[in-house]
Amino acid sequence: MKIKRALSIISASVIIVGSAAIIPSRAASFTVSDTVHLRDSLLGVGTLNEKDDVNNDGIVNIFDLCAARKLITASTGEISTADYSATEEYVKLIGRTCRTDDVTWLVQSGSAAEFTVSGTSASVTLAGNQGIDASEDYRPRFAVIVDGEIILDDTISTKSRTVELFSGTEKRKASVKVIHLSEANNGPIGIKSVTVTSDSAIPVAPVPKKNLNIEFIGDSITCAYGVEGASQYESFKTTTENFMKSYAYLTAEKLDADYSAVCYSGHGIISGYSNDGSINTDSLVPPYYEYVGKTGEFASCEWDFSSHKNDVVVINLGTNDSSYVSKDIDARGGDFTKGYTEFLKQVHECNPDAYIICTLGTMGCTDLCPLIDDAVSAFTEETGYERIMSYMSAVQDMTAGLGSDWHPNAVTQQNSAYVLADKICQALGMESDQLGLDVAADAEYSLYKDPDKGGNAAEYISDYDKSFWINMVSGGTGDDAIEGRISNIGIKQNGKYTFSFDCSTTAGEEIPILIRSCSNPENIYFSDIFTGTGEKSHYEAEFESPVTDNSAEIVFQVGGTDSYNVTLYSIKLVKIG
Repeated sequence: MKIKRALSIISASVIIVGSAAIIPSRAASFTVSDTVHLRDSLLGVGTLNEKDDVNNDGIVNIFDLCAARKLITASTGEISTADYSATEEYVKLIGRTCRTDDVTWLVQSGSAAEFTVSGTSASVTLAGNQGIDASEDYRPRFAVIVDGEIILDDTISTKSRTVELFSGTEKRKASVKVIHLSEANNGPIGIKSVTVTSDSAIPVAPVPKKNLNIEFIGDSITCAYGVEGASQYESFKTTTENFMKSYAYLTAEKLDADYSAVCYSGHGIISGYSNDGSINTDSLVPPYYEYVGKTGEFASCEWDFSSHKNDVVVINLGTNDSSYVSKDIDARGGDFTKGYTEFLKQVHECNPDAYIICTLGTMGCTDLCPLIDDAVSAFTEETGYERIMSYMSAVQDMTAGLGSDWHPNAVTQQNSAYVLADKICQALGMESDQLGLDVAADAEYSLYKDPDKGGNAAEYISDYDKSFWINMVSGGTGDDAIEGRISNIGIKQNGKYTFSFDCSTTAGEEIPILIRSCSNPENIYFSDIFTGTGEKSHYEAEFESPVTDNSAEIVFQVGGTDSYNVTLYSIKLVKIG
């Protein structure tokens, strides 16, 4: 038999030289896995074979894929109840999992099984091992989701538990997801089987894999430690740890990507969290990176990177290292940079084609960011691999609410996801929608004094919180004699934005505010007037951009009045739609 690959699924076909006779057994034995293989092979990923000629016409094309899908959704004519294992033949496995003793273990944060079920009733039987004997708030947490609705959010407390997905007399097809919400440190969630009563030829089938796969390597921030905690004064519980509110999960959702997480609270590159500033080598990520987990049987279960290729790897480590390194950064910083460089080489070796993105800063510890930049430079110089970048995450707003033990809350996690999704788009050359992004976050601050209008003022810009202090000496002859400018901002046509800031200035002082073109100041996209109250006041407004402008600027016209101060805080331009 000789096969030629099609150039186009629609217009071209693959001709199979040989008999075109009908072979009933070929169609009868077609499975979901065969359908996935056929689809991928027609797209150029995989090798076609004789079985792919589903309709037995001697040609493999899109009509065979249609026939295959019809076969696997057809009724058998008989209703029966059967159990199906949580293997890749029947479910899509997300994240790091390990199968032992006929149980598929969802080990890491966010590890999940996704599938469709067709029948009159269905259930999933879960399993527990490590962690089930812990007290109620510290057992492994999971969720079961049916057609996008969470039908159960609980912790596993028994070695076996059956969860009904749906039941009735009418046939139903539903999408199901079982996801591990807490972290590997506190134990896994097991899936024993999926039980379905159905007359479908294929009652249980994996959902399709997505075109983009992202791996997240991190610590408690990635685990979403305390994201649902009442306040920073609440201690750790698995019941307040929810990976679906982690920046990692939200980034993958925003980019429609599959994902994998490797994250352990308190862990680092060369030192885990240390109460007294001494080195903690018991809580390191690199020694366990190539394994499914770090405890029990999972510490010896090697992860197959070749079968789970990542397009992007995000490393968010260093927060716990800081508890050791920052105590003597001059003496210990070099060790951190060296350790980080070695870990980059390890990650690259396991993911030779992936774009690597390094970040740090959500919980502070930004003094280690230059060390990470040094590690990225050293890695690039040693390996010649340039598909790597680093950036400093925005430090969480302490006044906007915190999760348990001073960890990021859901709002901070969401904001981090917006930024990371944009960085991934930049890295892969994808167009970013910038939704949720503060497009003024990396803007340039400056003070313009018009010499022809006699404006004179002093300014101070804080790099820590990007506050902008302006002290007018001589206001000049008009509002535009002195302008506080925030430049190099990109906005998109028809984009909806929220413009906000806090301002302290003299009561009754009127300050014109503009968003305009840098190159042509006459092109004004938004304008208003802020009136001072004598105290710190909040301003917020929404507008829609009439054009796309990659070099717009925010302008505060503070001239015209002598001897007064203006301090601007938290200046944001966030795309909301």
